[in-house]
Amino acid sequence: MNGDDEDGDDAPPGLPPGTPFYMTPEGAARLREEIRALWEDERPKVVEVVSWAAALGDRSENADYQYGKRRLRQIDGRVRFLRKRLERVQVVDPAAQSRRDKVFFGATVTYARLSDDAEATIRIVGVDEADADRGDVSWVAPVARALLGAQVGDVRRVRTPAGTDEVEVVSISYPAG
Repeated sequence: MNGDDEDGDDAPPGLPPGTPFYMTPEGAARLREEIRALWEDERPKVVEVVSWAAALGDRSENADYQYGKRRLRQIDGRVRFLRKRLERVQVVDPAAQSRRDKVFFGATVTYARLSDDAEATIRIVGVDEADADRGDVSWVAPVARALLGAQVGDVRRVRTPAGTDEVEVVSISYPAG
């Protein structure tokens, strides 16, 4: 990521400008920690290397200087991007969800594909929080969008690259509130 606001309005990819930018409290905390680590830990070290390298003289052929300057631009761009994200984020705490019988943002959902009874468990999270390895799926992903509003036993159609699949909601849970 280059840190620039590539989508103009900071809307999640593929959605119209002005779309809410939801995130869990944990996701927002991770972004704040990334900013802190970049700004307070990594950036001062790179500034030190750049200053040392600049003192050596000829900067045009100084790899430490060239790399350091490039890394500083990357850090500054990423910090700007993250700060913009955090300015616009709407933190939604799944633990505070009062309607626990339906799938909403932050829910952990187990569903079964009707074609083969294979089960999967996902947690519906913000765009920047999605991580398939952890089972965290963006709320704008096709499976999450299909499941939003569903209750246990509901069957929903999900568009996949292979076509349309039907899934049945097996269980819904939220963190303790």
